[in-house]
Amino acid sequence: MSPGVVDFLFRQLVTGGPSEDVQWHKEGTILSAQAPGAELARRLAETELAALTPSELFDYVRAAQRLAAWAEGLREDAVSRYCATPPGGTAPAG
Repeated sequence: MSPGVVDFLFRQLVTGGPSEDVQWHKEGTILSAQAPGAELARRLAETELAALTPSELFDYVRAAQRLAAWAEGLREDAVSRYCATPPGGTAPAG
C-alpha cells in the first residue's frame, strides 16, 4: 500500500472511523456508478492509483472495464458502418 493509504487507514483507526473512505460518496457520482463516456475516461485518467484503497482500486478496475466495453461498442459500430458503405460513398441500388 502507498504511504497515503497507510496514513489514511491509521487516521481512521485512531478516530474509530471505517477503514473505507466514505466522504467521496458525498462529492458526486461515485466511480462505480459513473456512466461510460468522456467523463468516466477523464476521471480514470486523473485518478492517482497509488492513493486508492483496495476497495477503491477494485471499483477503478471495474469502471475501466465498463469504459473499454463502451469504447469497443463504438469501434464495432463504426467498422460496421464503414464496411456497409461501398467505395465512392453511394448506397447500393436496391
